[in-house]
Amino acid sequence: MDAKPPPLAGVLETALYVDDMARARAFYEGALGLSPMFTDERLTAYPVGGRSALLVFLRGSTTETVHLPGGTIPPHDGHGPLHCALSIAAADLPAWQARLEAAGIPIEGRTDWPRGSISLYFRDPDGHLLELATPGLWPVW
Repeated sequence: MDAKPPPLAGVLETALYVDDMARARAFYEGALGLSPMFTDERLTAYPVGGRSALLVFLRGSTTETVHLPGGTIPPHDGHGPLHCALSIAAADLPAWQARLEAAGIPIEGRTDWPRGSISLYFRDPDGHLLELATPGLWPVW
């Protein structure tokens, strides 16, 4: 393992696990304005930023291997409050804050980062901590 690995191009998918798919869809589609690119009884997949996908799985529905014509997907699942950060333009921060407040979604925290980024933190109906982050949080954003 001494050789340098080939480069990774990015994080393609982030998964959150929810107890009520209808409630989760109402939140992600209503409050965040996301439009699903795929949905069934166990999964709703949302495109984010044109380069990644937010996967919302019904908790417990992915604990068995999924067999597809092209192969298999091993089991996975998650419990407890998870975290997901979504990148936004700095100019859009006031509109996002107003949208969350208008939807009755409490902003639990705000951080002004040393590199100039600002993060807003709030929760989805399943208790997952979501973050909206403006540029400057990390050297890559």
